[in-house]
Amino acid sequence: MKSSRRTFLIASIGAASSLAMSQRGFAQAAKLDESDPAAVALGYRHDATKVDKAKFPKYTAGEDCGNCQFYQGGTADWGGCPLFAGKEVSKHGWCNGYVKKA
Repeated sequence: MKSSRRTFLIASIGAASSLAMSQRGFAQAAKLDESDPAAVALGYRHDATKVDKAKFPKYTAGEDCGNCQFYQGGTADWGGCPLFAGKEVSKHGWCNGYVKKA
């Protein structure tokens, strides 16, 4: 009987943690606002073509979040970025933390 109870408890804990993790996956992260302090500090823009080139001379045409190594959205229009934890950035955006995908 003890091994049956132990098996039940282990399975229950596993199921509960799986459910909790799946619910986290369904929750959509907030989209990064250009006025967010972190976004301002890194010069983030939703549209890379609107980057202030005088202020951020590192920017080169063709660079955007979609081809940055930090972008975690795959082919989606919005995706995560570790530079802006908990927020999603536009695939077409750009910030001064840009690093071209290898």
